[in-house]
Amino acid sequence: MTNQEQATKPTKEQWAKPVFWLGLAVILVFFLPASFALLLGLTLGILFGNPFPKQSKVVTKYLLQGAIVGLGFGMNFTKVVEAGKDGFVFTVLTISAAIGVGFILGRILKVERIISYLISVGTAICGGSAIAAVSQVVHADENDISVSIGTVFILNAIALFIFPPIGTYFGLTQQQFGVWAAIAIHDTSSVVGAASHYGNEALMIATTVKLARALWIIPVALLTSLVFKKQSSAAALPWFILFFVIASLINTYTHIPSSISDLIVKASKIAFSVTLFLIGTGISMKTIKKVGIRPLLQGVILWMFILISSLFFILHY
Repeated sequence: MTNQEQATKPTKEQWAKPVFWLGLAVILVFFLPASFALLLGLTLGILFGNPFPKQSKVVTKYLLQGAIVGLGFGMNFTKVVEAGKDGFVFTVLTISAAIGVGFILGRILKVERIISYLISVGTAICGGSAIAAVSQVVHADENDISVSIGTVFILNAIALFIFPPIGTYFGLTQQQFGVWAAIAIHDTSSVVGAASHYGNEALMIATTVKLARALWIIPVALLTSLVFKKQSSAAALPWFILFFVIASLINTYTHIPSSISDLIVKASKIAFSVTLFLIGTGISMKTIKKVGIRPLLQGVILWMFILISSLFFILHY
């Protein structure tokens, strides 16, 4: 091959944009479910990278929040309240256990203090959202945040694929799987993706319990500000959950036509697929290498602890 031919041959970076848009078009045209959308995003991310990393980060944040609010139009408010109450004690116990065990693991593995704490909080509450909120409180730098979120996103991708088969193997009911997914999967996007694959009732319970769990960002952020002696910020707190509750109230008490609510819910599920595609494209070999073995090991051990202990509790109590 001549130098001129090498110069005209498209590079990986030049392929990245058209492949990215093609992948997005496939999701929207064929309504790919969340797990396939994430797999497609992961494949493109590893092979070509994400040509729009900054824009994807912003779009992912607001698209995820909008999709969660949209799902509220498919929820009955009384069932939302019941699911939130049922998971309250379990939520308190698992959040406390995750942060405590995460602290011990961080010390044993000699993970940098802020990174260790962010991974623990992300595992305990709701993944990237909790990390984003708490990182502002502890004044984490870009490296701390990227390593912590990278660890959580890698494990999220795995969870989306393995949770439905595990739930089927153990014969979990829709309610059991919904609670387990909300407790043991870090990020809301992957919780919704896994639960929607398992069934509609599992989706409703998982979404409700996960959002109720996400509210714990507020007290945890305040407690963090005392421990780290930093000023808490209200900017990153999950205010969109309020709109999810309002959407659920509208769906329950205003007799909105089912054709409209069904359309909103369907659009929300497509938005979740796009969200997971964008998350997948952000996980590259560079991201995996940047995380490093010790933070990733902490994240894996802590996640396995929560996964196994919560599954055992659900099966036996």
